[in-house]
Amino acid sequence: MAKILESLWWQRGVIYQVYPRSFMDSNGDGAGDLAGITSRLDYLADTLGIDAVWLSPFYPSPMADFGYDVMDYTDVDPIFGNLADFDVLVRQIHQRDLKIIVDFVPNHTSDQHPWFVEARASRNSPKRDWYIWAEGGADGALPNNWLSIFGGPAWEWDALSGQYYLHSFLREQPDLNWRNPQLKAAMLDVLRTWLERGVDGFRIDVAHYIMKDPFLRDNPLKAKAVQSLHKSLGEYDTQDHRYDKGHPDVHAIYKEIRKLLDDYSTHQPRFSVGEVHIFDWNQWARYYGANLDELHMPFNFQLLGVEWQARSIRRLVDSLEAVLPQGAWPNYVLGNHDESRLTSRLGPQGARQAAVLLLTLRGTPTLYYGDEIGMLEAQIPPENQQDPWGLRVPGLGRDGCRTPMQWEDSPNGGFSPPGVRTWLPLCPDYLEVNVKSQLSHPDSLLNLYRQLLMLRKSFPSLQWGDYQPLDATPEDCFAYLRTMAGEAHILVAINFSAHELDLEYPELSAGVVILSNYMDRDEPVHEGRLSLRAHEGALVKLAHV
Repeated sequence: MAKILESLWWQRGVIYQVYPRSFMDSNGDGAGDLAGITSRLDYLADTLGIDAVWLSPFYPSPMADFGYDVMDYTDVDPIFGNLADFDVLVRQIHQRDLKIIVDFVPNHTSDQHPWFVEARASRNSPKRDWYIWAEGGADGALPNNWLSIFGGPAWEWDALSGQYYLHSFLREQPDLNWRNPQLKAAMLDVLRTWLERGVDGFRIDVAHYIMKDPFLRDNPLKAKAVQSLHKSLGEYDTQDHRYDKGHPDVHAIYKEIRKLLDDYSTHQPRFSVGEVHIFDWNQWARYYGANLDELHMPFNFQLLGVEWQARSIRRLVDSLEAVLPQGAWPNYVLGNHDESRLTSRLGPQGARQAAVLLLTLRGTPTLYYGDEIGMLEAQIPPENQQDPWGLRVPGLGRDGCRTPMQWEDSPNGGFSPPGVRTWLPLCPDYLEVNVKSQLSHPDSLLNLYRQLLMLRKSFPSLQWGDYQPLDATPEDCFAYLRTMAGEAHILVAINFSAHELDLEYPELSAGVVILSNYMDRDEPVHEGRLSLRAHEGALVKLAHV
């Protein structure tokens, strides 16, 4: 039992991402806010049973990219409330023995941030070098061939000062220059500000972008465009992004951030998880640090694009386990504010398999709000679309996964008062797919998540135990053991086929099925045999070892 007592909250726990604009509207203006999140904490802590709440940005912003264009890093946008509301939220979260993680956006600010306003006022501005500027070519050419992920060149001409500035995303999001020591010190002070307000950790936006090639060399072109993750980013995917992000100097920055977090961890461990879209396992793993002294975890997004079948998923999990530095902790993600909804990608049966997989693999799971009830990707009419990416690059909009949380079957789904126009329309299925309805159905997806989360808390093997894949399984089945000395071992088996499978393991001779994703089994296993129905995932409690 000593091993589990030594584990940290971010290793044992389950993180739940809240998109503040879409979770709960407390004042009837059609947009979610901090007070709305506070009003729903009992659902998160008691009804669902998660351990940490991650908030997407709530900072003052012109909302060109819905808060990822920050105008003030240390305040709250009036849309979401004020700092007093934030302090109440932190206090209420901690009273429920939960943790709070906030977004830190280090790569860029809004072009309306006072730093950038001052930087562009003159080439001699003290803050000029807080951003990345470059001269154009003699013939007016761009400084290099770098592209914005949101479409078009990554350089914007600034007529006032006669230079180009870099923007890896929207032109309203100028990139910061982390090579400037004053800028770096200012950003570290931002982290200190939120740590002093009681924040337990940070999700670091596009963490690998913040250091670029100091010589601004052109990116090589790919011989053939390769899709990023599971969707094409158009022209952006035609380049090998070798120089516009992920320069090796980035690791020194994360060592400094880790030291800062460690300095605040005397009484309570503080935490960092980075958004790192790198799909070369070895490069990805470097963000833990050679001595586990950088990010506590780089987000692992590989499950988002994997072929949903047993062999591919096992290969992915085994590859992750093989590449982890000694002592590093894994993690898994199946949804977030940038990806199409889980149930829309995998279908209702796949979503139930995904719940079993995500909450039983070794490592920290992150859930996206609404995935626990099977919210679908909404089809937003053109006149109601909000996402600047989708407006500029048709087909890449993210509005469909950001619609208001579906709490009940009343008008506006319990998110906003009846008659209020919500910032995005609700998915039409909210009359059937909502928290209130699913709580009353024992076999609902929400109750499956609740049971899985309860079992995670009940069995240390599921929180902290080792992962051991089982080889003697049919091709369409992914089965593995979660084991821990002195604790009940758990066998997890998921049938990815549309037909029944029979499994035979000697370990099952003293086992009992404790959960099926069909929510209808609680029975001993006889003679080491387990039958799985089509698309069924099951947990079997084995004897102590």
